[in-house]
Amino acid sequence: MGGREDAEKGLADQMNILPKAQVLIVYSALAFALLLSFVNQNGISVMLPKMAEELDGQESISWAGTSSLIGNTVFSVLYGRLSDIFGRKGLFMSVLGVLALASLMCGFAQTPEMLYFFRAMAGIADGGVMSLTMIILSDIVTLKDRGKYQGLFGVFIGVGNVIGPFIAAAFLQLSTWRGFFFLLVPLSTICGLISFWLIPTPKGAQDLGLKNVGKIDFAGLFCSTTAIIFILIPISGGGSYFPWESPMIISMLVIGGLALIAFLYVEWKVAYLPMFPLNIFRNKVAAVLLLQSALMGAAYQSYLYYLPVYFQNVRQWTSISSAALTAAMVGTQATFSFLGGQYMTRMNRYGEVIWVGFGLWTLGTGLACMFDRKTHPAVIAVVISVVGAGVGCIFQPTLVAIQANCSNAQRAVAISNRNFCRCMGGAIGLAVSATILQQVLKASLPSHYSFLAGSTYSVPAIPEQDMELVLNAYMKASRGVFILQAPIIGLCFILCVFVKDNGLVKEEPRDPESRVGTGLTTDTECELAGKERQGSRIGTGFTTDTECELMSKGERPGMESRLGTGVTTESRVGTAMTTETEKSLQNVQQPRDDIRV
Repeated sequence: MGGREDAEKGLADQMNILPKAQVLIVYSALAFALLLSFVNQNGISVMLPKMAEELDGQESISWAGTSSLIGNTVFSVLYGRLSDIFGRKGLFMSVLGVLALASLMCGFAQTPEMLYFFRAMAGIADGGVMSLTMIILSDIVTLKDRGKYQGLFGVFIGVGNVIGPFIAAAFLQLSTWRGFFFLLVPLSTICGLISFWLIPTPKGAQDLGLKNVGKIDFAGLFCSTTAIIFILIPISGGGSYFPWESPMIISMLVIGGLALIAFLYVEWKVAYLPMFPLNIFRNKVAAVLLLQSALMGAAYQSYLYYLPVYFQNVRQWTSISSAALTAAMVGTQATFSFLGGQYMTRMNRYGEVIWVGFGLWTLGTGLACMFDRKTHPAVIAVVISVVGAGVGCIFQPTLVAIQANCSNAQRAVAISNRNFCRCMGGAIGLAVSATILQQVLKASLPSHYSFLAGSTYSVPAIPEQDMELVLNAYMKASRGVFILQAPIIGLCFILCVFVKDNGLVKEEPRDPESRVGTGLTTDTECELAGKERQGSRIGTGFTTDTECELMSKGERPGMESRLGTGVTTESRVGTAMTTETEKSLQNVQQPRDDIRV
């Protein structure tokens, strides 16, 4: 284990704290990419009925979402370690290129199978955009400020979730669903060019390149890919497209289970630089947060995909009306994400935000179980707004909380692993929801309309006298999906008991020798560097926690006595403090050890 930890510490330090003005410039490029990714992910939800009709894929169109989530999940776990090995910027531009190509090919898809394949390819790119934007942000701002900026990311995610369905609905009304994918091609290309010009390459990443290919965890990659694909495919198709007792389903689940066990063993004992380091789970708070991420991913993806099904199939509303009601949820999500981020940055805490978030989300999911065919649109808007408020208090704050409970060397993989857990949960949740929808629909339809169980995303033309029976069956199926979400989020709320708030001012425990020549290593030092970069620190050597704290308040203890003395961080290791100021600082310094994370 020691060699593995040494390998992680030996990775290039890509921390590059920037002045606020430059942060805002880089942030604009990251936010645009994130917005585009969520437009791509969620715009498709309102197009599913029309795509199913045109491509003759009514029985399998849920794979347009499931395949994207599988691609997202398979590669999400990789991006953190790949960015450690090859650098953030080049990898970020590559995934934007993949997104442009995948969108182009989705627009040209002529069969359901072609669409599902290229949606999986787009999912791979979306996973990269989500993980790398957050990893790059963690490189350029301190932990204390990440809550504020992550909260703003939540705003852009919310905007993407809102305008995605509207853009897709507009193309359905005015042209064709293919135009939605064609639009994403130039936008992705422009985003890549903007990123090339605006995102800086830190000095620590200049020597990264293909020579580091040998550091990739190929065994873990093979085992994780096999496990994810062989588990998610039968979960998605079992009972709907294939009988659960069929040899194919059983064999795939067995292979997937064995591959999962092999993956865990590789990450535990074999991989030199594991892409999913299991020692993260030694921290109970981080372990609970990762479990919550998987559960909330399952609930959230089901809402995004199956609320439009309820609106368009059960209530017979247009795609524009469906997008407008969905906007009520993602609009409040954006608002509360911003407010939650501001709270975390100002109070240096995240626990209260997470409690409130899961509380609101649990309340909203419980109320949604009462939806029926006559529920007033205003009531629906209020209920899903409560859900959106809860989501806004959860997605970005939990990510910041995980970073506060892991080492700096594992910061990138912690972010990608959190996204992996959320996407894995989302893929499983979407697959289970699709199965519930089909099974309840099959059981609720009149026998002579049982064939409609394959049309979960669109209601075909049927005689008017039978429409009432059919719509009631679709309502029962949708309610089954809504009921599934309540216990999932309720469990997340209960798990908050184990989420201890350790604050957002974190310092890394390390030996004194580890600071020799390393430069900026703590969040406090990095924050000061952003303010003192212009030379005020030259020759002064901020070396104690108390001095850093005093400097942040504008005080400069003992600076006169230290200027020109050559008492720097490097020269002071192993030496005694000699000045009066230093002696007084030494007496004050000791009690701070109890707040180290």
